[in-house]
Amino acid sequence: MLPPIADIVENFDLIEDWEQRYGYIIELGREMDALPDALHSEENRVHGCESQVWLDVGLDETAPEPRLALRGDSDSSIVRGFVALMVALYQGKTPQDAAETDGLDIFRQLDFGAHVTSKRSNGVRAMVARIQHDARRLAAG
Repeated sequence: MLPPIADIVENFDLIEDWEQRYGYIIELGREMDALPDALHSEENRVHGCESQVWLDVGLDETAPEPRLALRGDSDSSIVRGFVALMVALYQGKTPQDAAETDGLDIFRQLDFGAHVTSKRSNGVRAMVARIQHDARRLAAG
């Protein structure tokens, strides 16, 4: 189970060494619930990522009002950590809120832009675009 995004940011701020920060992001990826093999589909694949990334974006049917339920995976440990970061950020938001939330803000807030390759940054952009697209689709009903 992933911690809330506020806890992730707070924990990240306590870590000054970038090797340890990467370790923390990788650990978040390990804490994320496994994505069932059946959801490793072309429909769930995020295009534009250097690594293989899959996102399943749906609605939490148990919530009193529509809330996003996300699951994801990657074939790369660090990218799986970035997926976990996006899941923690968007999980439980209304589709409308998710469509308006810029996931790149958290990426910039944690200063990853200066510490990852442009291909990794493009992959995060692709994840954010996919989540926002699916959120708009879910909001429209």
